[in-house]
Amino acid sequence: MKRGRFITFEGGEGGGKSTQLRRLAERLGDAGHDVIATREPGGSPGAEAIRALLVQGEADRWSPVTETLLMYAARRDHIERVIAPGLARGAWVLCDRYADSTRAYQGAGGGTDPALIAALEAHVLAGVTPDLTLILDLPPEVGLARAAARAGAETRFESKGLAFHTKLREGFLGIAAAEPNRCEIIDATAPLEAVEAAVWAAARRRLGLSDHG
Repeated sequence: MKRGRFITFEGGEGGGKSTQLRRLAERLGDAGHDVIATREPGGSPGAEAIRALLVQGEADRWSPVTETLLMYAARRDHIERVIAPGLARGAWVLCDRYADSTRAYQGAGGGTDPALIAALEAHVLAGVTPDLTLILDLPPEVGLARAAARAGAETRFESKGLAFHTKLREGFLGIAAAEPNRCEIIDATAPLEAVEAAVWAAARRRLGLSDHG
């Protein structure tokens, strides 16, 4: 069976990743594709349990290195139980955050040694890397204002402050510049429908989709 396709949505807080992932999943599903919509940290029962540790509580609850290790523990379970089996059966797997978020949040933002992150990637990802990464980019102050309007308890990373979020935006843009064949920057300050159109255009162009998917 032909391997499925793996698309990740990345970027800072308030960029609309979840909304755009859902819309793309619906469009691909309507076109007849087998689609798995998932997220990180989380996506499998074990990884969701770790997610609760990561996204709730005080900003300094964990050090950046501890965060990195927890992220990769969750990611490995997610890969083993959801992502890899889905791709093996030919599904299109759409994931809200993946390894680039660790590079940006714990690396660029938190200061974790890039060599540690690279070593974990090599061993934990085991070659499960995205075919396309869509980075929804916007100024951090705009994203944080949007995120603040959302209700919920998962505010630990939002509470880390503007300087942290400025660094992680730079981290995401650096990833896009280093890997242009995989990454596409989407202007997340545009209206919702315009962002959706840009996401669809990128998926069509880079993955060879027809007008209808």
